[in-house]
Amino acid sequence: MNGITQNSNGFVNAVWQAVEYHLQEYPKSTLKDLYKNFFQDAYGPGHLINDTVAVKKYLLEELNSYIQIKGRIADPTGYKHNFYRVNLSIIKNGLIPFDLYFHAFLKSAEKFKPVEIEEWIDEWKKIEILIRSMRLSLPNYEEDKKEIMEQLNEGIYAGHHSRIFNNAYEPHYRLMSSHVFHNIILPVISRYSVY
Repeated sequence: MNGITQNSNGFVNAVWQAVEYHLQEYPKSTLKDLYKNFFQDAYGPGHLINDTVAVKKYLLEELNSYIQIKGRIADPTGYKHNFYRVNLSIIKNGLIPFDLYFHAFLKSAEKFKPVEIEEWIDEWKKIEILIRSMRLSLPNYEEDKKEIMEQLNEGIYAGHHSRIFNNAYEPHYRLMSSHVFHNIILPVISRYSVY
């Protein structure tokens, strides 16, 4: 495929599967939402955790601002599945204590080395070519693609969910490493529900 130099069917298949899974679960997604999913897989939560007191306060405020939080318990990110988006509903519904969730969130940022911005830009370009080749009917595709690239060229690499996604799914989650999710979170919530 044009622009993809990786001679790896594994990469192509993994990206396609990640896109198909995401759109099956969240069919109202845009290219911005797909970008955010792949970005989160490459960067994790580390860029968000500078002040743990402020992070904890914001998480508590978010929890208290909603009566019910909908959605799946967890979704893997990107095509490498380095992280899971772990829904705040597991706290709200009493499946896990707040302190354990918060500990797992902080632990997920430890020791993970994100890719360099230039490497991420190259990777995203390859991912976007594959998404385009899937001929999906994503709304505002060209505008989103242009906006993402303009932000990347300005050194702004963190993405945000689209307004469409936020309105449709009201996402409330934190990123946790796959290791932390499987070894700390999942054993606790498995006692109360089927994942």
